[in-house]
Amino acid sequence: MITDVRGRTFRFDGSPQRVVSLVPSLTESLFDLGAGQTVVGATDFCIYPEEQRCKRVGGTKNPDVQAIRELHPDLVYMNLEENLRRHSEEIERFAPVFATEPKTVDDVEKLFVTLGSIHKKTGRADELIERLRIERGALPQRTFTFACAIWKKPWMWCGGDTYVSALVAAAGGENVLRHRARYPEMDLDCMASLEPQVVFLPDEPYSFTETDADEVMSRTGARVIGPFPGHLFTWHGTRTILGLQFLRENL
Repeated sequence: MITDVRGRTFRFDGSPQRVVSLVPSLTESLFDLGAGQTVVGATDFCIYPEEQRCKRVGGTKNPDVQAIRELHPDLVYMNLEENLRRHSEEIERFAPVFATEPKTVDDVEKLFVTLGSIHKKTGRADELIERLRIERGALPQRTFTFACAIWKKPWMWCGGDTYVSALVAAAGGENVLRHRARYPEMDLDCMASLEPQVVFLPDEPYSFTETDADEVMSRTGARVIGPFPGHLFTWHGTRTILGLQFLRENL
């Protein structure tokens, strides 16, 4: 018996053979786990791994539910933040939906255990956990304050309850917005008053530029890291390993 993040319990007598993933980071993780051959459907944003050859079923927020139905999946993966409840309710009329929502690096470890159990890939899951722990243990042992922008016009930032904040915290970072939830708005003058030592500018969901980096540096006095590939910070799963590596190499 395996329980998802909603508290719903699933029994898998055998590993699923026809899987649809509506979560890009999970799609990549399934392939890295060695279960990629079971993925028959994925979103337009599931760009990794590049060699996947499965049917595209729309976006994370606007999936083609009928296309998913026609694939006859025996399991559909969704995420509480990336996907919408109404789509989950529609899909659950014809297929089981397993929901995820990792918030920390520890949660990613648990995700590997769960996926390994569901797909009968426990050995490979153990290998991924070991890689994650090695990369985490190699992080520099120092503390610093930081902010991570996710949007401009208006400026928006990652609050303390986000996966991004937890990822950087694993490298010793203290979010200057750790007491704020979700993605608060704050202009650069207000951000400067919080005196972050480092400001991260991932290139998704907003495509920040070098000009933006120069503006942030001049207005806040912080060291700016970015723009850089946003999936290193926003994709949880096997890409968490690469996110930790990025932090180790750039801090």
